[in-house]
Amino acid sequence: MAQRFKKIGIANRGEVAVRIIRACQELGIDAVLLHSDVDQNSRAYRMADFTEEIGPAPSSESYLNIEANIAAAIRSGVDAVHPGFGFLSENADFAKACEKNGIVFIGPTSEAIQLFGDKVSAKNLVESINGPLIPGYKGDDQMLGRLMKEADAIGYPVMVKAAAGGGGRGLKVIRKASEAKEMIESAQREGKNAFGSSRVFLEKYIEDAKHIEVQIFGDASGKVHSLFERECSVQRRHQKIIEEALSPSLDDKLRNKICSAAVQIAQAAKYQGAGTVEFLFDGKDVYFMEMNTRLQVEHPVTEMVLGVDLVKAQILTAMGEPLLWWDDLKPRGHAIECRIYAEDPYMNGVPSVGPLGYCSFPEGPFRRFEVGFEEGDEITSNYDSMIAKVIVWDESRTRAIQKMEQTLKDTVIFGVRTNIPLLFQILSHEEFVRGEMTTGFFEKHFSKGLKKSDWSESEKTLIQNLNRNLVEGSSASGSDTSSVAIDPWTHGWNTSGRPS
Repeated sequence: MAQRFKKIGIANRGEVAVRIIRACQELGIDAVLLHSDVDQNSRAYRMADFTEEIGPAPSSESYLNIEANIAAAIRSGVDAVHPGFGFLSENADFAKACEKNGIVFIGPTSEAIQLFGDKVSAKNLVESINGPLIPGYKGDDQMLGRLMKEADAIGYPVMVKAAAGGGGRGLKVIRKASEAKEMIESAQREGKNAFGSSRVFLEKYIEDAKHIEVQIFGDASGKVHSLFERECSVQRRHQKIIEEALSPSLDDKLRNKICSAAVQIAQAAKYQGAGTVEFLFDGKDVYFMEMNTRLQVEHPVTEMVLGVDLVKAQILTAMGEPLLWWDDLKPRGHAIECRIYAEDPYMNGVPSVGPLGYCSFPEGPFRRFEVGFEEGDEITSNYDSMIAKVIVWDESRTRAIQKMEQTLKDTVIFGVRTNIPLLFQILSHEEFVRGEMTTGFFEKHFSKGLKKSDWSESEKTLIQNLNRNLVEGSSASGSDTSSVAIDPWTHGWNTSGRPS
């Protein structure tokens, strides 16, 4: 029986909180932002219908604090909670706590989260339906000697990964036998510290593979649907930077194979809501990696090529209502998403913090901006440094790349440094243009960040003239001239790819 929500609590922050608030507004549902104290100065805080503070800045005391989130949800009288992505979105205990307190968790059941949250149990499920698995070891014997012996048997390079892991944490690559002991112990420590479990599994490490994920959705009737795939091979330290829909690497036969496998896996778990089944593609075959039981950061590219709204679909499904777009899911054109981070691309991604200055996100046909911050908001070191996502759609991949380059060129962000120059370099790289990039692309070409290029003589002359005019103007007015000069090498005033 359908249940109409009046209030939804948002257990997240930044651009995803803004995204969920927009969906609630369109459905006529009040949005309650569950926020840390430092996020009182945020766009989501200003947009929400109601707000509830859950704790101080450290995530462990706020966004990862189950008790604080549940208490705030109860105080505000919400009918449901949307966890967004990250933080508690894949925490089975949080889903159980919501269920226990009569609050609908907008996502899969706690059992499904627990099943796929343990990478070993997920692989066992895939194995039970003869799904495509990478050769490896996922046994219960976790003694160091046994794990080292299994690594030798698999053949190097071998990946060791925390069974309860995610986001690249607790993941190490063993390239030779002499590294096995150190890497296994390191992965176990990271797994214990980050996820409370030191259990690991081993897999043959497939180098230069593509990372391709399939968006699936389980509707209120219990049927699971495929919303096709996304290409996510451009990654830094296992974190995605640029995503696309559809993948330029798959033909129709392989696309049908990978999408059918994803649906079969989700159906075996009786999955409901949005989820993503992730695969590696070595140029010939695809292999299951893991399943994410949540909304993905990159979900907008799927929305753009299919004309759907996945966040509204999540809410409607949680209310038991049917969706109307299943019979007309036909991809059209190509979409690309770039993540804009507050970081210095010339210092290999060192975070850039401080207040945002003037920002301009240029509107245009099929340009979409998911923005979590506005002028005057503070970018802090407490959380992920993503400022915004830029998504574009066009009739072909070539045109979508061109549109993204122009959109980034038109984007202006003052106050902090950003990775926009790095995004330009990636988008124009011949491997990316040809669609041949793999998960090793970033490490191969950009592992040390960007190299500062020299300013041309005409640019140097222009800067010198500007500085001279500023100094002379200040002197004439009696102002202090000691801090007037503008040094383009130390001021990140240019976002279009020149040195900053």
